[in-house]
Amino acid sequence: MNNVRTVSDTKRTFYTLHTRPINTIYRRVVEELMVEMHLLSVNVDFSYDAIYALGVVTTFDRFMEGYQPATDQESIFRAICQAVEQDPQHYRQDASRLKALAASLPIQDLIAGLSQGSSLNQDANLQNRLEAIKSNTNFKYSRLFGVGLLALLLESDPEFIKDDKQRTETLKAIANGLHLPEDKLIKDLELYSSNLEKMAQALIVMADILSADRKKREQRQQELNTSAS
Repeated sequence: MNNVRTVSDTKRTFYTLHTRPINTIYRRVVEELMVEMHLLSVNVDFSYDAIYALGVVTTFDRFMEGYQPATDQESIFRAICQAVEQDPQHYRQDASRLKALAASLPIQDLIAGLSQGSSLNQDANLQNRLEAIKSNTNFKYSRLFGVGLLALLLESDPEFIKDDKQRTETLKAIANGLHLPEDKLIKDLELYSSNLEKMAQALIVMADILSADRKKREQRQQELNTSAS
């Protein structure tokens, strides 16, 4: 009988793979994403797909914007994926493929395809997956899958879903078409957007604090130089 990996196992693996310290403001983001991916990976109803991959990549890239040193970003992403026994390159490739597809489609065509009002013949793998989701009563919906759907819409037409009413109606149509939990999808994406705003505000505050500290140090150094001369 196989032992199911625990969250502690996953975290231990991560910190073995990425040994550099993670900036405090980002540590919670990294660990929450890793735990979320872990819990899904051990759920019997969960199965990987490209929309989920896009959600993972988008969540990581958006929340890790501005991380320093920037060279650590990809190391952290690789370590998260490998800690849950997944291939980071596969995630990146699937995410890039779907983003390119969404960018090539008019928003209404994309919505029709995602809600299964029409077929997305441009990508047979995606179309097959959408059909499977629609017919699978045990499909394991996740917040990361929801973020993947939002990322597709943003890639096609970022202005379209800035309108709250249009965004809500669009998400409802997709949820109904794929038999997803409508309320959960909308709430998940509202919370995701809210958390992105909070993260941006926290980074501004942190930058202000660091700037103020730097000015104080420079001022003290200037005073020491003046008194020494």
